[in-house]
Amino acid sequence: MDILRRNNVKVSGSPGSPVVMLAHGFGCDQNMWGLVAPVLAEEFQVVLFDYVGSGGSDPTAWSAERYGSLEGYARDVVEVCEALDLRDVAFVGHSVSAMIGVCAAATAPERFSSLVMVGPSPCYIDDDTYRGGFSAEDIDELLESLESNYLGWSAAMAPVIMGNSERPELGEQLTNSFCATDPAIARVFARTTFLSDSRDDLKSVGVPTLVLECDQDVIAPREVGSYVHAAIPGSRLITLEATGHCPQLSAPEATTSAILAFLRELR
Repeated sequence: MDILRRNNVKVSGSPGSPVVMLAHGFGCDQNMWGLVAPVLAEEFQVVLFDYVGSGGSDPTAWSAERYGSLEGYARDVVEVCEALDLRDVAFVGHSVSAMIGVCAAATAPERFSSLVMVGPSPCYIDDDTYRGGFSAEDIDELLESLESNYLGWSAAMAPVIMGNSERPELGEQLTNSFCATDPAIARVFARTTFLSDSRDDLKSVGVPTLVLECDQDVIAPREVGSYVHAAIPGSRLITLEATGHCPQLSAPEATTSAILAFLRELR
């Protein structure tokens, strides 16, 4: 199979420059980076892609078995790196892709030099010593609603996830992205995302890591950013003056500036 076609891979920037790979989250595709990628491409080679089942990827390559775990998505990442013969990649993962990046870096450490985690959450469900932002009942209700009426769920939840109610066009953009995803695939990806627990994997991270959180985020509250920062030795935590779970859309300048400052220090 042609991996580059399978994952709808797009490469921009100057060949030979350091590589930045941008990875989207649940219900999204590479277009979520449209305000960030062109700026990064002025200094870096930028790799954009869609996970199988998302965006312009090849839907015939999708299987519930492979993509029923974060490891299946991490294999997409590693296989794209192999297909392009990439090494020393700075992996920028939004939302669940932050944890997919952790998994990919553990699977093929020779391919990755740093991680940028945008709105990460290693576990969405609260327990006695951890606050992920949701009770088990909350997640059960979310998944039940999503599975019974995905399009209705998307229309209701996307504006909440995006925040910035005074800028409804942002919520509309996320709604359209959600609605473009095949509901059957979205159901599997949602369960993979919201029932995952990657907390134990954080201690394996051995590359420079930037954790970017938003000042207000209903999906990944600030307690989660603090937890991820504390769990990854030597990581850096930056709180963006941004609302919602998608700062690459709601605060692209601040998001891009934080990523650039971090990557420039590593050069």
